Amino acid sequence: MFKGLGGLGDMAGMMKKAQEMQTRMAALQEELHNITVTGESGAGLVKAVASAKGELKSLDIDPSIFNGDDKEVVEDLILAAIKDAQAKANERSQEEMRALSESLGLPKDMNLPF
Repeated sequence: MFKGLGGLGDMAGMMKKAQEMQTRMAALQEELHNITVTGESGAGLVKAVASAKGELKSLDIDPSIFNGDDKEVVEDLILAAIKDAQAKANERSQEEMRALSESLGLPKDMNLPF
């Protein structure tokens, strides 16, 4: 007589799991703003710090690279450090998403957010 309730119980469990995932995703998105990564170029002469969301936080430039006509070299080093930081931010963000997926019992190759 109550065969259909088994399906409702499964649906309730799925809804609870989805709500938990949504809550944890929101928390992770906030956490990604606080996680920082450092990109470098020129053997560390230029360092760019970014959040795991890819937002540039700071730039550290060794004064030794400011030699006269090296403007283009300096610009290239700055751009390379920023790109390195952004790549590391993306990688870290993906690592955090995979860890969240695994902790929720989802396949680790599942791309979040959907």
